[in-house]
Amino acid sequence: MSERPMLEIKNLKKYFRTPAGQLHAVDDVTLSIRKGHTLGVVGESGCGKTTLGRTVLRLTEPTSGEIIFNGENILDYKKDKMKHLRRKMQLIFQDPYASLDPRLSVAEIIKEPMMVNKMYKSKKEADEKAKELMDIVGLARRFVNAYPHELDGGRRQRIGIARALATDPEFIVCDEPVSALDVSIQAQILNLMMDLQEQRQLSYMFITHDMSVVRHISDEIAVMYLGQCVELAEKEELFNNPRHPYTKALLAAIPVIDITARDKEPELLKGEVSSPVNPVNYCRFYTRCKHACEACKNSEYQLKEVAENHYSACVLEQTGEFRHE
Repeated sequence: MSERPMLEIKNLKKYFRTPAGQLHAVDDVTLSIRKGHTLGVVGESGCGKTTLGRTVLRLTEPTSGEIIFNGENILDYKKDKMKHLRRKMQLIFQDPYASLDPRLSVAEIIKEPMMVNKMYKSKKEADEKAKELMDIVGLARRFVNAYPHELDGGRRQRIGIARALATDPEFIVCDEPVSALDVSIQAQILNLMMDLQEQRQLSYMFITHDMSVVRHISDEIAVMYLGQCVELAEKEELFNNPRHPYTKALLAAIPVIDITARDKEPELLKGEVSSPVNPVNYCRFYTRCKHACEACKNSEYQLKEVAENHYSACVLEQTGEFRHE
C-alpha cells in the first residue's frame, strides 16, 4: 500500500439543484486507486455510483473536492489540457447498444476516438489499429463493416471496450459494463477485462450493483449508500468481515447454492429510504438499520478505520458497541 495511487479522490461532492433543495448525489467521498488495480464501487440503484464515475472523469463538474490523477489536481485543468488528458481516462458504458452510434460501422466506431485526437497521420494507420483492437478484444475481423444492430450484446460490449482502448488509456471507469448481458457472456467480458488489465497495467473503477461480479474483478471495494461511502476494504476482508449493517444486508442478498440453507429466512431491509435532498448530517442508513439507536443520530457521518485498511462509517462499529455477526 506504500506506492502512490494513480488516482486520488478527496472530499468529492456533487450536488444538483432541485425545486425541493440540494440533491446530494455524491457527498464527501474520498477514495484512491493504485496503478493496475480495480476499485469496485457497489450499492443500490440511485446511490450515486454512476454520478461518482462521471464526476471523476469531469463529464459532470463537481461541486467541490479534489481529483488527483498522477499527482495533479485535474480540477485545475483548462479545456485544452483536459482534452489531452481524456486520452488517458476512458469510460465503458452500461448499455452496449445505446452507447454505440447506429450509423457507424464497427471499424468507424473504434477509429472515432483516434481521429478526434489525431493520433495517426493516415486513415490506413487508423484502420490497421482498429483491426488490431478487434483482435485484442476477441471480435472477428469479418465484423469490421458490420453495424451495431447486426451484433449481439456481447459483441457490442467488445466494441465498447475496443473503443475505450483506442486512445491507450491508463484509467477506465466501467459503468456496470456487464449488467445488460447474459450470465455466460458476463463471464467472458469480465475475464477479457482482467486479461487486458494485466497486459496493459490498466486501473479500473468498476461500478456495479452485483456483489458476485464485484468480488470477481475487484482488489478493493467501496460500498455506497445515498451518495456516501459507508465502507471501504480489501475484497476478501470486506466479504469475510463486513463492518457496516448496509454491507451485511447486501451480502445477505447474494443467492446461496446450498440446500441446507433453503429454509433460512432472508434478512430483509425495512423502513423508509432517507431523502438525498437536504439529507441529515448523521447516518443516512438510520431509518433502515435494525441496530439504530440515539448514538447514531447524535454523531456526524465519518468514515473511520476500524481495522487495518478497513474503513466503516458505522458509529457503533467505531465505538466497539457491536461486532461482526
